[in-house]
Amino acid sequence: MKYTTLRTIVRFIMNLIADVEVVGLDRLPDGNFILAANHLGRLDTAVLLYAVDREDIILPVAEKYKNHPFFGAIGRAVDAIWLNRFDADYAAFRTILTRMEKGGLMVIAPEGTRSKTEALQEAKMGVAFLASKSGYPVLPVALTGTEDRLIVQNLKRLRRSKITARTGELLRVDVPPRGRGREESLRTATDEIMCRIAAELPEKYRGFYADHPRLKELLKEKQHA
Repeated sequence: MKYTTLRTIVRFIMNLIADVEVVGLDRLPDGNFILAANHLGRLDTAVLLYAVDREDIILPVAEKYKNHPFFGAIGRAVDAIWLNRFDADYAAFRTILTRMEKGGLMVIAPEGTRSKTEALQEAKMGVAFLASKSGYPVLPVALTGTEDRLIVQNLKRLRRSKITARTGELLRVDVPPRGRGREESLRTATDEIMCRIAAELPEKYRGFYADHPRLKELLKEKQHA
């Protein structure tokens, strides 16, 4: 199935089951960048495809969805990179970096898996690594309303779900290429990305980062903006 056809189908389905609001759509840059979003439910990727009108998407997808009738179709349409989430999948990372060298929009969930608590989990450092290696800037995006539990509840009641995608400010990741302090720099950069996502989320969604000092700084800056 062609990507344009699939995107039309995704938008049709999403409009049937949800009221999707995209806040800050004007902040979506042209050119190469990484869209980093929190991961609440199975519809997260569909929401981002609904909102972003581009075909040069680089999308890592968990291997377990490869044969799924809906998410597998999305993956095949965007030529997804099938990822083993439970091991260090170096082959997939090399493929991702090769694709990024050719240019495009990288879509990634830094947490790596859906949150069982429906709030932010501690993120893995992959997004900071990819940003530092590729030179792509990172656009934090905060999703709400895509929790599987809520979507199922609303479908059973024949109600549309309210889903919001809120974009933050574009940021660049500067990490030393090697040597002492690299891992600490990657963790700091990862925390910066996640705190920027958290700053765009209601309090109940902030989870692991709720008491992070950097989040408190960002929330103060928003209050005085």
